[in-house]
Amino acid sequence: MPPRRIEGRVEGRIEGRVEGHVEGRIEGHAEEGAEVPSTELKHTFRIAVPPEEVFAHLAEPLHYIGLSPLLVAVRDVRRSGGTVNYTAVERFRFLGVLRHDNIIDVTLVAVPDGLPHSAEISGEVRSPGRVRMSYRFTIDRHEAGSVVTDTLHLRTPPGLLRFAASQAGAVQRVRARVLTARLTRPA
Repeated sequence: MPPRRIEGRVEGRIEGRVEGHVEGRIEGHAEEGAEVPSTELKHTFRIAVPPEEVFAHLAEPLHYIGLSPLLVAVRDVRRSGGTVNYTAVERFRFLGVLRHDNIIDVTLVAVPDGLPHSAEISGEVRSPGRVRMSYRFTIDRHEAGSVVTDTLHLRTPPGLLRFAASQAGAVQRVRARVLTARLTRPA
């Protein structure tokens, strides 16, 4: 069966001081001989701090606790140049009482080469159940602050994509609000 391509765009206002848009694409493609559903999600928002501050915050694994609402722990942090490998724990709750801790391996690559005007942080997440995610934050100077584009590319076994994409999209929106609250100084 040939891959299906579904494209869509959602634009709107996120509550609080963050404005942005989310774009998504869901498609299937072959990976290592098997059909693997995938989707790419983009969320762009403005933040009233310079790219250097956004970059410094996103380049530190411990800062992702709370920045990604499912993430409750970071451990085994190993650094090699601009690359950081670590283990993260995502906590899922089902029906409000059942708890599942998902142990994931994360690679983070911080590229400050364009600072003070722009920078990029990217990496890979490997989760149990063959769920894979590539991520990229592009940070560009804009007026008195920065524009951040948070891009996620998810690959899952059949049947998991819709759930994984809904969780990832929700995380992107919360991450924008939390990052803005953490870095924006009170007037």
